Amino acid sequence: MMKFKTLDNVDAKGKVSLVRVDFNSDIRNGKVILSDRLLGAIETIKELRKKGAKVVLIAHQGRPGSVDYLSLKQHASLLNKYIKLKFVNDVIGDKAKREIIALKNGEVLLLDNVRSIKDEFFPDKKGNLLVKNLVPLIDFYVNDAFSVSHREQTSIVTFPKFVPSFIGRLMEKELEGADKLNLNNALLVLGGSKPEDDVLLVNSLSKNKVLANGLFGPYCLMKRGVKFGKENKVLKNSLMNGKIVGNVEKRIVTPKDFGIYRKGKRIDIGLDNLPIVEEIFDIGPETIALFSKEILKAKSVFFKGLSGLCHTNEFCIGTRVLLKALEYSKAYSVVCGGHTTTALDRFNIDRKKIGHASLAGGALVHYLAGKKLPGLEALS
Repeated sequence: MMKFKTLDNVDAKGKVSLVRVDFNSDIRNGKVILSDRLLGAIETIKELRKKGAKVVLIAHQGRPGSVDYLSLKQHASLLNKYIKLKFVNDVIGDKAKREIIALKNGEVLLLDNVRSIKDEFFPDKKGNLLVKNLVPLIDFYVNDAFSVSHREQTSIVTFPKFVPSFIGRLMEKELEGADKLNLNNALLVLGGSKPEDDVLLVNSLSKNKVLANGLFGPYCLMKRGVKFGKENKVLKNSLMNGKIVGNVEKRIVTPKDFGIYRKGKRIDIGLDNLPIVEEIFDIGPETIALFSKEILKAKSVFFKGLSGLCHTNEFCIGTRVLLKALEYSKAYSVVCGGHTTTALDRFNIDRKKIGHASLAGGALVHYLAGKKLPGLEALS
């Protein structure tokens, strides 16, 4: 881990701390779902509050124009069950400024969605409104949002230029957990819905064995000429521009069969049944058995993303069994991504037998791939 100033180094009493947290959560029917990300920052908030800081939280939910782009009012209501805080439906206006100025030692204020301010996406803009309006009101900055530290955005990279800056306790845990993973012999279990992240990691780690599942499994097979049918169109529409370089494809173990939805139920099919008109929703039993054996004999494991669509139990079989294999293995493991860490609890996986459950996705992939994270560079 790079050398960063932590909360051990901060003199917080009576000072205003701007804390960047990641509260970005799943939304169902317009409702925010309580998640580990929401609860993850509580340790940092409580410590700053105990030290007498005036704590101002800044976070985002979704992206303008997306269905999950919401105010943080619901997030505040959920968090208030665990830690007392006040919410203001403003970020840089007079309302927000008054609330910040009125804070007393030990009080916590959550500003509204920082992505409602366009200058969040233009960190180097001259006269940046976030900087202009918030910097004069704060004494120090804390980044406790490792999961978005690969984004070059104002709330991540700009405030450290103006005020003393530190990492929060969640950020500390994320970096320490990642650094314990032995990348020299790590088995990469790569799934989820962002194959471009998987491609980045595979291309950066040139000797590791890879188990390709989630969308990455069909992606690798499609690159090798397998005709899926409808799934080919799905993959082409999912930003599938990344190329796997060199001879690394020889290290990638691809699925032997898949689970699909046909005539109202799950059907498992082999590669010889392709192409099909249905989409693929999970890996099949032969693949599950093969991947489980690989996990059980590994010395260290990086596990990213779900094996299939876990909206229903019948298509969670792959994810559940592979996580169970991880629980029973003796490997030091890092489980990555919000959906995956949620699955740990859903399937009653003993977290004590998992080395580190990371709340980050793309940020951790970039970190392990040796890429510079703008948020960490700004702090250093």
